[in-house]
Amino acid sequence: MSKANISADTDEQSTTPQTPKTYPCPQCRKPTSWQNNPYKPFCSDRCKLIDLGAWANEEYRVPAQDDPFSTDLH
Repeated sequence: MSKANISADTDEQSTTPQTPKTYPCPQCRKPTSWQNNPYKPFCSDRCKLIDLGAWANEEYRVPAQDDPFSTDLH
């Protein structure tokens, strides 16, 4: 096989369209494509706003660690 044939095969493989990878929307779990999705990582504006509302209502909390150097003994 010549170098020309090898490079032609490689070029053909690189232009083959691939199926977009999907992942579950963090809100509704619907399979969602990352590519060309303006609401990443969500599937829609609705799911994005539901999540934002949950943060605003303090439904999600970031765990805090106790300060080992604190003098406050609760």
